[in-house]
Amino acid sequence: MSEFTKTLCPYCGVGCGLEVSPPAQHNKATNRDSQGNPIWRVRGDKTHPSSQGMVCVKGATIAESLDKNRLHYPMVRDSLDQEFRRVSWDEAFALITKRIQTIRFTQGPEALCMYGSGQFQTEDYYIAQKLMKGCLGTNNFDANSRLCMSSAVSGYIQSFGSDGPPCCYDDLELTDCAFLIGTNTAECHPIVFNRLAKYHKKNRKVKMIVVDPRRTPTAEAADLHLAIRPGTDIDLLNGIAHLLMRWNYIDTIFMDDCTSNFPAYAEVIRHYPPEVVARQCGISIEDLETAARYWGESQRVLSLWSMGVNQSSEGTAKVRTIINLHLMTGQIGKPGAGPFSLTGQPNAMGGREAGGLAHLLPGYRVVKNPQHRAEVEEFWGLKPGQISPNPGLTAWDMITGLENGAVELLWIAATNPAVSMPDLERTKKALLRSPFTIYQDAYYPTETSAYAHVLLPAAQWGEKTGVMTNSERVITLCSAFHQPPREAKADWEIFAEVGRRLGFEKEFAFANSAEVYAEFVKLTKNRPCDMTGISHAQLKTHGPTQWPHPQESRGAGEAGGETLGKRLYTNLRFHTSDGRARFGAYYSKGLAEPPDPDYPFVLTNGRLYGHWHTQTRTGRIEKICKMHPEPFIEIHPRDAARLDIVDGIYVEVRSRRGKAKFPAKVTKAIAPGTVFVPMHWGSLWADNAEANALTHPEACPDSLQPELKACAVQLIPISVKVTIKNHQLQSSQW
Repeated sequence: MSEFTKTLCPYCGVGCGLEVSPPAQHNKATNRDSQGNPIWRVRGDKTHPSSQGMVCVKGATIAESLDKNRLHYPMVRDSLDQEFRRVSWDEAFALITKRIQTIRFTQGPEALCMYGSGQFQTEDYYIAQKLMKGCLGTNNFDANSRLCMSSAVSGYIQSFGSDGPPCCYDDLELTDCAFLIGTNTAECHPIVFNRLAKYHKKNRKVKMIVVDPRRTPTAEAADLHLAIRPGTDIDLLNGIAHLLMRWNYIDTIFMDDCTSNFPAYAEVIRHYPPEVVARQCGISIEDLETAARYWGESQRVLSLWSMGVNQSSEGTAKVRTIINLHLMTGQIGKPGAGPFSLTGQPNAMGGREAGGLAHLLPGYRVVKNPQHRAEVEEFWGLKPGQISPNPGLTAWDMITGLENGAVELLWIAATNPAVSMPDLERTKKALLRSPFTIYQDAYYPTETSAYAHVLLPAAQWGEKTGVMTNSERVITLCSAFHQPPREAKADWEIFAEVGRRLGFEKEFAFANSAEVYAEFVKLTKNRPCDMTGISHAQLKTHGPTQWPHPQESRGAGEAGGETLGKRLYTNLRFHTSDGRARFGAYYSKGLAEPPDPDYPFVLTNGRLYGHWHTQTRTGRIEKICKMHPEPFIEIHPRDAARLDIVDGIYVEVRSRRGKAKFPAKVTKAIAPGTVFVPMHWGSLWADNAEANALTHPEACPDSLQPELKACAVQLIPISVKVTIKNHQLQSSQW
């Protein structure tokens, strides 16, 4: 019997398979960290189809954070100026259920909100949807995927009639042309990039185009790097389309048979000739033409994007404009081709499947659709009309709801909005006004715990069994191998117990997570994401499996996702009413907050290779802290010289909302007029180094995803040093 437990890395959406074994093994020295503490051994799972045994530094060191700064017991306090006191689970559940009942019957269910996370397993997501949207009758469940993937969701639905990336990772090694826009894949999705880079290096005829204002490690590997001005993505994409049209690199048969609305799109791209686009984007006409020629001459074009596209006031429009290029050239539904959104979080895809955004229901349904609501109501045994027809509050709506008194209870789980939300000072002030905040997390302290009335200790990765879905729709069973510390419980168990105590005993009569998943997959029957042939037992036997995988396919093939093929839309029929994919016609609007004489620079932000989100986990891992010891600001030498900024000097960055301080990193890797800061440092890890103290909440009108990637700032050189804090404690009394 193997000493290794198969599981999935809980960081990004690549979904790398891991094998984990105990610190002590027969005839081997006990595995320990630098302080001598035993830690579990982690290695890549060579049998996992997505990662093929590869693992990045985050996955390799994940076990080092398991026992550091854990929240061990439920804690409560009556007001935010008091100290927490330890209580039993029974007392905590009684307090929560009493508060929920009081609010339901006085203010109504719309005053209740839950803010979840792409760190959830699908079982956690599903039980939260059943509790909030079903039993309590409010759609006020949103997740941090709103800040991450909602523009991709919106773009896929509008263009194809359904969410769901149509590509797979094998396409990385089959394409003729990889078009990467708004993604620093090498640092943010490193194993995806490793597969692409190896293939690209071996096949010099394969072209790689990278669109990014920064010369990132991803851009370094490109045949063509387009360092466009922030906010000009649609100008560039429409400019490429203009040239493809002019040069007749279009698939008229595919467009006539399989698409709609091309005339409106053709009218738009007519207004984007090369000389106009090059000037707007800040690139040469030659580079623009090279990009269009690479795309047009390739038989198989694969586009990849992530937060640089999604986190925009034009996020949905950008996604659809990328898809437009595929539709006009017939680059979809075949190996090596298609529009491929790289999911940010490990189970953001599973959350989408389970209905884990304020406008969604399980099985790729939407709350506005009466038939969808009726199907879920019937399945859950609810009376007709129990599910609200109105989309719930988004993450930012919850913040404004705290400001105006509409939100009476905010339940936050597995996420850290006191660092990750835009316009952070406004966010913090709103959190201070919350009448009752429940905060459910594995770690303590976090920045958000300072705003909680109730702390609930959650089991995390390795301590609970459940599934996650990665960017290529591959579902992996994450088996528990480690006991939760002290009194920590799985998220779904906490939600289910609250449901039972609210009187919904039969709705939440689950003995384990396998039963939860078995119920959930029934709601995917005959839906685009049909998973009725998947179960915990099937995943344990056959390994990671890609959807769609309906019940009737079980047993038809032992290789899971191989049964039905790896790609969507291979028959060139889409989930729209007429079966045709839809062109979207968009003119570029630019940034919601462009630079001006008072705030002359555009600030952008992003992830560093070693860190993950707000450092709740990675900040407690010694190797990663040494790798990324402090925050910084990248500034072009031309801009630095004008402001007398030299390497290492501290720079105060001011926006219309707040300010922060960073040591300068003068580099030609950033475009003139643009500056970059990493997004990871909250107030627990450094003083005055919060990227989101600067950002604004203006959002895409369709996806409601904030434009976290760009805001206008001014720079002031100073001599004050930012204090870096160290929270690598071994354990917590709580």
